[in-house]
Amino acid sequence: MSSTPSSAADGAPAAGASLTPAFSPLYQQIKGLILHSLQHGEWKPGEAIPSETELAARFRVSQGTVRKAIDELAAENLVMRRQGKGTFVATHAEQQVQYRFLKLQPDNGDVRGEAPAERTVVECRRVRASADVARALALRTGDAVMQARRVLSFAGVPTILEDIWLPGQAFKGLTAGQMAGYQGPTYAMFELDFGVRMVRAEEKLRAVLPDPAQAQWLAVDTSTPLLSVERLAYTYNDAPMELRRGLYRTDTHHYHNELS
Repeated sequence: MSSTPSSAADGAPAAGASLTPAFSPLYQQIKGLILHSLQHGEWKPGEAIPSETELAARFRVSQGTVRKAIDELAAENLVMRRQGKGTFVATHAEQQVQYRFLKLQPDNGDVRGEAPAERTVVECRRVRASADVARALALRTGDAVMQARRVLSFAGVPTILEDIWLPGQAFKGLTAGQMAGYQGPTYAMFELDFGVRMVRAEEKLRAVLPDPAQAQWLAVDTSTPLLSVERLAYTYNDAPMELRRGLYRTDTHHYHNELS
């Protein structure tokens, strides 16, 4: 990639021109160029990116400008700095990253001390997107999506029932065995097997009562209140890549979030 950042022209806008600035700070332009390389797989999750000196030479800017761009990428968990080793593309296989989207924690301790969830993949199949799923994933109604349902159990107790929808083109070939057999975080498997990295997510929470089928999967009564969490996860450039609707038992776990 040999692109160089554009420079803003001096002077007042021409008559009739938009009053919206047509430029961005130089470090933001460099950040955009680095994001372009991340999005197109020039550096894979877990791999080192070039040094600040190398990137400064590549983009013909100062090292300080590159550092400021990388500072923002690190703050957004897109890259990770390692003292004395360099800067690496963030991956969900990293201990400190894989729990970033996991907000359900056991009442009796930290999630890192809990045994991995036992996964039961009920189904994984290719279907046509309904209107609401298509809208969430920026697809057309009827486009192909991969739909999966699974139950996550802790210490033998079914705790989470999840329905997941993924764009069919990006996740072509995904199987139930693949989802059940991967030992690490599911998002790490998405990176490794499909080259899709989830970089941020939005969630909606509400309290609900389960229908009979949902209650049966979670071994609760239909009068048991559950936490409903709808998550939309995005890859680079805010492209939606996963719609996930989960029902959570909260008799032994709670939803934990840190605000700053």
